[in-house]
Amino acid sequence: RDRLVVELDLKSGTDLATARSMVGGADVMIEGFRPGVAERLGIGPEDAMVANPRLVYVRVTGWGQTGPYAAMAGHDINYIGLTGVLAAIGTSDHPLPPLNLVGDYGGGAMFAVVGALAGIVERSRTGRGGVVDVAMIDGASRLLGPIRDLLEVGMWTERRGANLLDGGAHFYGVYETSDGKYISLGALEPQFYALLVEIAELDPEDFSKQLDSRRWPELQRKLESLFKSRTQAEWCELMEGTDICFAPVLDLHEAPLHPHNRARGTYVEVGGLVQPGPAPRFSRTVPEVAHPPHQPGIDTDEVLKDWGVG
Repeated sequence: RDRLVVELDLKSGTDLATARSMVGGADVMIEGFRPGVAERLGIGPEDAMVANPRLVYVRVTGWGQTGPYAAMAGHDINYIGLTGVLAAIGTSDHPLPPLNLVGDYGGGAMFAVVGALAGIVERSRTGRGGVVDVAMIDGASRLLGPIRDLLEVGMWTERRGANLLDGGAHFYGVYETSDGKYISLGALEPQFYALLVEIAELDPEDFSKQLDSRRWPELQRKLESLFKSRTQAEWCELMEGTDICFAPVLDLHEAPLHPHNRARGTYVEVGGLVQPGPAPRFSRTVPEVAHPPHQPGIDTDEVLKDWGVG
C-alpha cells in the first residue's frame, strides 16, 4: 500500500541497466536473494556501490550471508528452530510455531528497518554508504536475548510452561471464560498482583506467596475454575480500567472493533480491506494510507520518468 511499483526483468540487459540507473539514485536498496545471486545478476553490493557510494545496501536472508547453511533454502520455522526460539515457545509437551512473527517479521523485517536507518545515520556522518547483513537467525536470537539472560543466571528453565512468562505462572497467562472465550492476565508486579487478589476476591492467605513456583500449578487450577465462572464480557466489566494488567483475548475480526483500537485508529480500511494502520506515530507528520497496493508494473513508466531513467 502507498508504494509505487516498478517491474523489471533482471535477466534482460535493458532492464538490468534500468535497475542500475535507479540504484544510482537510491538512498536504500533491499535485496532478499540467496547469497551470490545479486552478484551474478550484476546488482550486488560492489556493483551497486560503484554507481552510488552513498547507498545503504540491506541484504535480508534467513541464514545470513555466511556459514554452512547460507546457501540452503529455509523458512521462518527453520530459522527460529535453529536459534532456540521455537524450543522455548509452546505447551509443556510440544513446541508451537508463533506464526511467522518472530523470524520473518521480528528477526527479519524489523531488523532490516533498524539496519537501514542505522546506515543512513552513519552515512550522514561519513558521507559513505555500506552493506547491512540482516539474518533472521541473528535477529530472532537478539529478540530472545532477555530470556537467555534469565537462563544464564538461573531464573529460567528450559521446560516450557514452567516459567514466569511462558504460561507457567498463575498470574501471567490466558484463561478460558464461561462462554468459550479467553482473557489475558499479566499481574507481574506485586502491587498489580495484590489488586488481582482484591478485585477477583481471592483468598489472600492462599494466594500470598506469588513467586513460589511450587504452588503455581495449584493456583493456576483455582484461577481456571474462577475465570470459567463468568463470561468474557463480565470479566471485562470487572477488570477493565484497573491496574490488574488485564485484557480480553480478541480474534482477528473482533480486534478492529474494540473501542480502544477504534479510538487510536490502530486499524484502518484501505480499498475495502481492514488492516493495521501506520506505526509508529510522529508528532509532526501524520502517516496516512493514500491508496491500496498497486499491481506490479502499473507504475513503471511513471516512476522511471520521475527518476529520469529512459
